Amino acid sequence: MAFRARNQTPNPGSLNTLFLKIAGWSLARAPESLARALAYAGGAAVLALSPRRRRLMHSNLHHAFPQRSEAWRRRIAAESSRRLVETGLLSLAAPFFNERRIRRTGVLAPSVVELCRELAARPRPTVLATLHLSLWETQTWLLKLSPTPLPEFGIIFRPLDDSSADAFFLKSRERFGMRLLSRREGFAEALRILRGSGCVGVLFDQNAGLQGALTLLFERVCSTTELPGLMAAKFGAEVRTYYPRRTAFWRVAFESAPITSDGTTEGVTLALNRWFETAITDEPLCASWLWAHDRWRNQDIPARRLRLEAKRTLLDADLAGRSLDRLPRRTRIWIRLPNWLGDVVLTLPLLRALRLSRPDAELTLVAQPAFLPLLKAWGVGDRLEALPARGPGYFAKFLRLRAEYPDTWILFTQSVRGDLEARLAGCPQRFGIVRGGRKRPLLTHAYRPPEPFDEAGLHQMALWTDFLRHFGLKGDVDLAPFARTAPAEEAAIGLIAGSENSPEKRWPIDRWRRLIAAFPDRRWVLFGTRGDAPITRAIAEGFPPARVEDAAGRTSLPEYAARLAACGLIVANDTGGMHLANALGVPLIGLFGPTNPVRTGPVFRAPARILQPPGCDPRGGGSLGALEPETVAAAIAEISAP
Repeated sequence: MAFRARNQTPNPGSLNTLFLKIAGWSLARAPESLARALAYAGGAAVLALSPRRRRLMHSNLHHAFPQRSEAWRRRIAAESSRRLVETGLLSLAAPFFNERRIRRTGVLAPSVVELCRELAARPRPTVLATLHLSLWETQTWLLKLSPTPLPEFGIIFRPLDDSSADAFFLKSRERFGMRLLSRREGFAEALRILRGSGCVGVLFDQNAGLQGALTLLFERVCSTTELPGLMAAKFGAEVRTYYPRRTAFWRVAFESAPITSDGTTEGVTLALNRWFETAITDEPLCASWLWAHDRWRNQDIPARRLRLEAKRTLLDADLAGRSLDRLPRRTRIWIRLPNWLGDVVLTLPLLRALRLSRPDAELTLVAQPAFLPLLKAWGVGDRLEALPARGPGYFAKFLRLRAEYPDTWILFTQSVRGDLEARLAGCPQRFGIVRGGRKRPLLTHAYRPPEPFDEAGLHQMALWTDFLRHFGLKGDVDLAPFARTAPAEEAAIGLIAGSENSPEKRWPIDRWRRLIAAFPDRRWVLFGTRGDAPITRAIAEGFPPARVEDAAGRTSLPEYAARLAACGLIVANDTGGMHLANALGVPLIGLFGPTNPVRTGPVFRAPARILQPPGCDPRGGGSLGALEPETVAAAIAEISAP
């Protein structure tokens, strides 16, 4: 037995604790100038060697203080990083401080001295809400520094994972009479202390996960712990803040302030957050807050990224208290739209659904420059970002976009180029679809359609909808068309005869001419791009311009949309203009041959009919040349009939 004991492997936890004790003892006896130098060097190292944490700090500060200069935010981040290391060093050294050193390090501000005397003279249930500020280790010294004995006092804390180190620090922190109550099993003891007119310290945190309540912090949705409010409501406890204000290196003054509220759980929770927002505008306190922690993390969890979720929501009450009629759009979601007009139009219902699912999000649409005026007119995004021209400087723009600190990047594209754009912009969450055995290593979160996935039997919209729902999109996808002015009677019939990306999708020119000839009393307008102009010119040749207008290449995209909306009917190949007309609610006849209408057909709830060549599979594969004008003419007559 003795032999085995001597040769047992040392407990790693005990070794870690021994190392911590040696380091702490050495720091406590070394000149403070050495600790100060270590804090400065360590703070710089955190920023230099941890790009992810540096980016998070800068992003948090940019979200909270968008009106401040970049130089100011970087200075606060650097100081906060130094104070984080300073706090860690003090946590190691403090267990070895004697009483004289403790009294030299921490002092009570008049507000805390007064509170201590009040509690000693008239004990009452009191909740002291504390902050994630630097030098938090010193808060357990209150009973030692108090000018008078205090009622029973407990602080709820999170134990360390290393049980040996946890036992060491617990003993050190409790040596002056403060009781530390584990977050895992200490809540019952905290309630007992309050029931006995004692005091309980609680960290009010804005990263409470699903167990918290949705509130605003710097006008950005977060999940806030309701524990201080629950305790106050249950015991009628007074709620005050209690926190260390750093005055110099390893020097703190403890401060306290009363919280004015209606005493309800909701009222206390919201009042604490609003007090904090005001307090943190004080620059010394701002630099002491732990900006390296993700306070808004609850809304960043991938599986529910596209919806707001927590145990309950206080958002309506928070908005009322701030005199706001809707949620500020402060979460930055960027959306890389497809490169083709038809695909862009198909994303519009999903953008509307995303707006409803994340009403707090600022939606930035990244798209081809030609699409931006139309997107602006439809109001489906808050900001528009044009893709740069292809060339050597293409990706430089996305490097510049890093200064915008996007939170999430949703990619409807499936190219390495699009993924690289999001990565270069420094976005921490990049969502996309991975299918067909392809690899997209630059995505942080990928949606893989379930196998087997019948791509030919489902519309493209179905895949995109499943993609967004996988990451939390909630609610129905509204397929109602965009509002349009009712056209006049006998409005023109619009024809979209081109198709830039596939000549096989074009109905032959002679078929269009025969269709026009079949209705000598109707007026026609030929639409298309400059590239379609040779086709439309050939179709219009010989017809009076007053009866057949060739508008191809002569309109901007918004003008194109307006003229489509003025038509009484549109006949179109499978092309972007077809989807645009459908989105505008214009009655539509879509001509499909080689392409699959099940996958790429019109989706908006507007009159639409699909025509295919005789004998063509419903999923496409036929030749449009086999579709006779008489078939299309019959469909026009039926749709136009009163």
